[in-house]
Order: sequence, then C-alpha cells, then structure tokens
Amino acid sequence: MASSDFPDHDSELVLVLTPAGRDATLTATLLADEGLEAARCADIAELCAKVHDGAAVALLDERVLDSDALACLGTALREQGDWSDLPIVVFSASSRPRQRGAVDTSALGNVTFLDRPVQVRTMLAAVRAAIRARRRQYQVRRAIALREQFLAMLGHELRNPLGSIRLAIEAMGKDPDARERERQRAVIDRQSLHLARLVDDLLDVARVTHGKVVLQRGPINLAELVRECFVAHQPSARGGLLVYSLKGDGRPLWVDGDRLRLEQIVNNLLTNAIKYTPRGGHVDVELCSAGAMLELRVRDSGIGIAPETLPRVFDLFAQADRSLDRAQGGLGLGLTVVRGLAELHGGTVEARSEGLGRGSEFIVTLPRGAASDAQRPSNAAPAAAGEPRRVVIVDDNEDLREMLEILLASAGHDVSVAEDGPSGLDSILDRKPDVALVDLGLPGFDGYELARRVRAAGEETMLVAVSGYGQPDDRRRALEAGFNEHLKKPVGFEELEAAIHRAR
Repeated sequence: MASSDFPDHDSELVLVLTPAGRDATLTATLLADEGLEAARCADIAELCAKVHDGAAVALLDERVLDSDALACLGTALREQGDWSDLPIVVFSASSRPRQRGAVDTSALGNVTFLDRPVQVRTMLAAVRAAIRARRRQYQVRRAIALREQFLAMLGHELRNPLGSIRLAIEAMGKDPDARERERQRAVIDRQSLHLARLVDDLLDVARVTHGKVVLQRGPINLAELVRECFVAHQPSARGGLLVYSLKGDGRPLWVDGDRLRLEQIVNNLLTNAIKYTPRGGHVDVELCSAGAMLELRVRDSGIGIAPETLPRVFDLFAQADRSLDRAQGGLGLGLTVVRGLAELHGGTVEARSEGLGRGSEFIVTLPRGAASDAQRPSNAAPAAAGEPRRVVIVDDNEDLREMLEILLASAGHDVSVAEDGPSGLDSILDRKPDVALVDLGLPGFDGYELARRVRAAGEETMLVAVSGYGQPDDRRRALEAGFNEHLKKPVGFEELEAAIHRAR
C-alpha cells in the first residue's frame, strides 16, 4: 500500500499476538486498564490486516515469528511508506543473541525485545515509549503531506500567471490593434506583479520563521500608517463592491516599531479580508487603545474559517488544508508572516470566526510607544522630468539588461551596459556616469565589491543597487558598501526614472 493510501487517522492501537489466547487476553486487559487501546489478534494474518488499517505498536510473542509470519509482517510494514517505522515489541525467551537457525527479525526494523518473565511495568514502559515514537512518525507524515500539498499549490499558483504572461506575449505578436495590445500589456503587468508578490511571500516567511528579520525600530504613528494602508486598498474594495470602512478618531497612536514590517502586517490582513469577502460584503478596520496596548481589528463578512481550522490558521502552509476558495489563489503564507512580525514587535495576533460563511476577525495587539513629534522622511519620489543623464547598467541577466537599455534610451538617457563586476567597474570609471544601476549578484565580483572599488577610486557617481536581494539587511549592506539607494526587483520604470533624476 502506498503511503498516500495509509489511513488518515493517527491510530494508537496496540496489536497483541501470542500463541496462547489466555496470554493475549491478559495482556490486552492490562493495557486497557492503563487507558491504552489494545486489540487481540487471532493469527499473523489478522495482525497484518490491522497493521494495514492503522496501529501504533505490535506486541508479539517470539514463538509466533516463523518465516511465514515474518514475510507477512515485512510486506505489511513496507506498504506503509517511507515515513513509517512501526515499533514492534517482542516477548523473548532469552536476551542472548538468536541461536543459529532461529528466525532473523532484523528485517522488521524497529524491534524491541523484552525477556521473559516480563514485569508489567516494563511492558507498559516499552509500549508507551513505542507509542510516543509512533506519534513522532505521524508528525513527520503530516509534515510530508502538507509539504506535498503546498508544492502542488505553489506549482499551480506560479503556472497561472506565467501562462497568462506567455499567452499575452504571443497575442501581442499577432494582433496589430493598439487597444488589444494595451490589454495584453496590462495582463503582463498584473501577472508580473502577482508573481512578485508570491516570491516576496516565500522570502518573507522563510526569514520570519528562521528568525532572520531584524527590525529597524523607530516611533511610528500607527493611526497614520493604518489610514495610508486603508486608502491604498480602496480600489480593490471598490472593485469588489464592498462596504469598506475605517473607524478611529484621528488621534496619533504611537508604537515603537519597524514601519515597513508594520505596513506588511496591515496590508496582509486587508488583502485577505478583501480577497475572501464576496461582492456586497463588508470589511471594517478599527484601531483603538486598550490600556498599554493598541488593538487593530480587521473584520469581514467573508467565507469565514472552519472551527477545526481556526487553531491552525497562522501555521505555515495552513491554506494547504483550509476550506478556502482556491479560485482566489494565494499561498497561505501571509498570516504566518503576520504572526511572526507581531511577535517580533512584542505583540500578538488572534483569529476569530463563527464558522464557514460567517466572516472572520483578526485582532493584532501591539505595545504602545512614547508620543513623538518625529516625522517620517517622505518617500515620495520627485518628478521624473529632468535632463537626460549618463547611465551605466550592470546586470548579468541579458534580457533584463536589454529591456532596461531600451526603456532608458527611449527616455533620452545616454546608456551603456556591462554584464559582470569587472566590466561594470571599468565602464563606471571610464564613462563617469551620473547614475549606475547595479545588480548585487554579479559574476567576477559582486555588486557590493563593485561599489567599494568605485568609492575607493574617489568616484561620486550615484550608485543604485537594483537587486532581487530585497530584505532590510540587504539594503543595509548595500548602503554600507557605498550605494546611495537600494531598489528591489522587480522595479517599475517610473521608480527607476525617479531614482535616476535624484542624481545631482
């Protein structure tokens, strides 16, 4: 039997087989008296059948293990799958090595011998230890099943946008109509952004779950941050014809936190609420004081959460076994990231739902911070208009390098390209450009080393890291190496133009 065919339940049944029926009955009774579920087996065939149906441990007398019995049991064990190593406890007549000609039990794997006469407490200890080991095997089985489900879902989620992009590109080459080409371009744009979000989710959850997120703390007006996130999601809510509301009195509510990560918490909750709320439903956002804590509540009238799923809704890959509408897509990683980031800020997150079809509520609590008059530096990009600039592009991806060159040249810039660290350094030192757009992962030597060598040569060219390495630590390393700015791939043309025109 394949591992996928094995029973879903985590059986803790103890199977008992001895030559004498009385011994088996007595053993089963002793186990039952200790709260352990036990089943007597009449023969090896019945025991193998029950192994097939699910069991935690087999308790056997050595005298029943002839060659036919071993063959039957060995087959039953092999059919359980690689995750399984069924514990077998054997009552033995002697602790000495098996005599020449005796049946070899090594092929059974996880076998423990108990010498006769066996004390009851010794038997119970062995059985309980075997059950604990079996529980760990069940955990492995569930982890494997979740991983397989997640990988299947990941393949589905990646193929959908990739398929749309490929077809749109093919259609653009066959349809000369300008309006149709614009529709196809919009498809490519939407699906590219979707792919970028999937990749960001994967990277974020990996960092959060492995404790590699370093918070860049500062005084943050959480009321202002929530309002900005709320406004950013209004087009999606309106597109779904949702009643979309924000409650709060407008007073500043301060926390000591990382603005980027707090935005991530709020955006993930709003994205989920809007995604899983049907047309005509409502999404309500509320931020309020709760003593020494601040509470952010995001309520919706959407698909809700099943009671059996609610305790695991923040677990990694929880969406793989949730009763969510898969047509909505997503990897189910956002809530795992929310929990991790909330806890890093000293807070908590809680999920509430009255069941499927009855909506959900997520409550994030964060410690209040001291009031501050500090103003967050504006991230608004200056107008892209300006004089053409000399630009060097250093990137080892030929397609990306070519597209950047075409776009920037069409905007009037004087552009040159390089494909690795050494040639990029030579180009920057020779041409002395206004701006250099540099990938961090370069052959020859990487972008960090390129920046250090440019600065060591006394060049003041504006260096902009344009990289798939987009975590806060990557940005810090880039700035320390000599870059002026750090942009995360995929980056839009307007964002690149804005960075270029920030050069003096």
